Amino acid sequence: MEISSFSKSNTHYFPSPPPSSSSSACRSDSLLLFNRRHFQCRQSYLSTQPIRIKTILRLKSFSPAKNRFKVSSSQSKETPVLEASCIDEIYDALAARLFPTSAMESNPNSKYIVGIAGPPGAGKSTVASEVTRRINKQWPQKASGVGIDAVNPPDFAIVLPMDGFHLFRHQLDKMENSEEAHARRGAPWTFDQELLLKCLRSLRIEGSVYAPSFDHGVGDPIEDDIFVTLQHKLVIVEGNYLLLEEGAWKEVSSVFDEKWFIDIDIDTAMQRVLKRHISTGKPPDVAKWRIDYNDRPNAELINKSKKNADLIIRSVDL
Repeated sequence: MEISSFSKSNTHYFPSPPPSSSSSACRSDSLLLFNRRHFQCRQSYLSTQPIRIKTILRLKSFSPAKNRFKVSSSQSKETPVLEASCIDEIYDALAARLFPTSAMESNPNSKYIVGIAGPPGAGKSTVASEVTRRINKQWPQKASGVGIDAVNPPDFAIVLPMDGFHLFRHQLDKMENSEEAHARRGAPWTFDQELLLKCLRSLRIEGSVYAPSFDHGVGDPIEDDIFVTLQHKLVIVEGNYLLLEEGAWKEVSSVFDEKWFIDIDIDTAMQRVLKRHISTGKPPDVAKWRIDYNDRPNAELINKSKKNADLIIRSVDL
């Protein structure tokens, strides 16, 4: 499915519906609906249960020559919503949305950078990795048609987690209230926002960058552990605060070509986080305290940034 380049303004482009096809990569021929009336996506990721993208954005114009819908947003917009009956349908729909276009393939310096935000427990890292895996799995067939070695082509897409930009524990130790800093680790101010911004800008300008990862066993970042190469044309950045408007977060958000938000009931998300804490060895009472003191307040803040997304993804059971 081809996707036009998204501009940095409030004008977004969606591809027009292709001719109907009998092919399908999913289980049958049910429809992905774009407001039910305006947009019928290709059947390569249709399924038995309908996937729906709902929106009340007004279609300002349609240009047959450009073969795409032009949708202009405003302050009163309602963001498109992607819903499905199972998580695999979500993965397939998002992968098809981002599958390489000819412009992305041919431009050696091009980068399409997607930001995925959402509260703890929403499934951001899983969505990012599964969408990336699907695109890279399909890429060899596409690569053979554009003169790239289809036997062993470089990956087209890569995930860049925000976790690597946690402040180090020794940095938290130097804060005025170090005990509070460690207790609130994971809050927005316990990340190096400026370093993340610098990394993304370097990626945009230079086409490649070394980025840190996070070692949960050690509890600290590992510097220069992720290498985004020139061959990686699609970069999916995932993290809690990517759509915030405070401080450097707003500038971070402006780097993305497309912004997604995974929407989940906050109690469901906190149940997932509670299980995660317990699975890493925290006693249940400590895990519950951590949820109430840190994770839930963070989630409530993150949910306020949902309005800044280009696409809202309704979470379903993983």
